Formats: sequence, structure tokens, C-alpha cells
Amino acid sequence: MLTKSILEDLGAKLISGDVEVIDLSGRLGPDTPILQLPPDFAKNTPKVEIHKISEYDEDGPFFAWNWMKLGEHSGTHFDAPHHWITGKDYADGYTDTISPQNFVAPVNVIDCSAETAENADFLLTADRVKEWEAEHGEINAGEWVVMRSDWYHRNTDEAKFLNVDENGPHSPGPTVDCIEYLLSKGILGWGNECIGTDAGCAGGMEPPYPAHNLLHAANRYGLASLANLDKLPPKGAILIAAPLKIANGTGSPIRALALVPAG
Repeated sequence: MLTKSILEDLGAKLISGDVEVIDLSGRLGPDTPILQLPPDFAKNTPKVEIHKISEYDEDGPFFAWNWMKLGEHSGTHFDAPHHWITGKDYADGYTDTISPQNFVAPVNVIDCSAETAENADFLLTADRVKEWEAEHGEINAGEWVVMRSDWYHRNTDEAKFLNVDENGPHSPGPTVDCIEYLLSKGILGWGNECIGTDAGCAGGMEPPYPAHNLLHAANRYGLASLANLDKLPPKGAILIAAPLKIANGTGSPIRALALVPAG
């Protein structure tokens, strides 16, 4: 049973530094890599723009502030179920209708950085997840699962981050059976360090883009362009991933954070 003392203890540990807050977000600005759809799509998400209103000048002598232009799925961001056609019918599938209870949960970090360093197209399978569970413990219902690839080190260079050549994009992600297995465990959502929640080659899978297709069909959530997952333990951290409360929002940039024991 949750008692007042548990939250008081957490508060004290945050103040003392016994619990650290790890930033899992990339910097959001004009240089943030943005996913570009193929030319046959009429519209794309624009680059992030930041425009000054005033900065202690004739337009506002005492204050500084800006206005921004950005897409819902820019930078480190949250995918709501309504983002994908399979999740379009959920009344609680928008960023303003999802229960905030779903933004904070334990996180399982599956380290695939060694494999990804050898193969940019590395795919995480259900069998590989089960091997991870055998070593670190069961993935429980209501928890986040994220794939550590160290891909975030590329996020200051759009060409390296998107990693597209004449054969298409190349980036790591999950297989269909991986997402199916995680959903069978009752996960809250799935996260990736790449531009999207799926692998670069996911368009050729069946069904295509399984992280989007299957997660949102199950009214679950996605996190993309995460950073600093190498600073988290396999288990034991708490992930906070709260989207802006955008009216009928299909997603939102976020400041993803993790609470971890110091050291």
C-alpha cells in the first residue's frame, strides 16, 4: 500500500541526490533531424523554427520570449494511438485524452548497442527479448520497454541520424514478433533512439511498421528519438514521458526524464 512516507522518502532522495534525474531528450531547435516522407507525399513536417518576439528591446524592454513552428512528431517525441490508422478509433487515443497515469512507469532498457555498432539495420527479435528477460528479469505489465542502440550520438547530424541511401533508410528497431511478444506482456509502450519507433526497413515488414501498426492498434504508446539510454540500468529506473496536452494531438515533443538510483 502506498503511504505518504514513500513519496516523502522519494522527495528527500531527489533533494539529496540519492536519486538522479537523467535527461533522455535531444535538443529541440532548427538543427533537430526531422523525418522526411517520400516525394509522392504532398506534405512533410517542417524544420523546427524559433522566432524571437522580444529580448529586452523595443518590442519588450523587460522580457524575452519566442514563438515556435514545429510538428507534433519533432525531436524526442511521444506517439499517441491516433497517430496511426490502426489507433484512430480510441477516444482516449489523443495527447489530451490519455490518462496522465500512463506517462510515468518503470522502464526496461534492452541494450543492443554492440549489435547496432556492427549493423545499422539490426533488428530486435522476440527471442532476443526473452534472452534479456532470462538475464535481467521479466518485463511486467504496465511498463515501458526501450531499445538502447546509442543511435542518439548521431542526432546532431541529420544525414547520419536518418542514414538514408539509394536503398532507403538504415536504422535499428523491432521485428513484428518482438512487438507482438511485448504486447502479450501487457507493456505500456515502446521506445527507440532513432527518428521513429520502427526500424528503417520496417516498411517491408508484414504488417509494415509494426511498432506503429501494432502498438497503436492496442492503444499503446511510442517514444522516438530518445537519448542517453546508456545512462540507465536494465531495470530499476522510472521513465517520465509526458506529451503536451494538445487538442486532438497525435503526438508531442517531450522532455523525457528517468529517475535512477545515484551511481
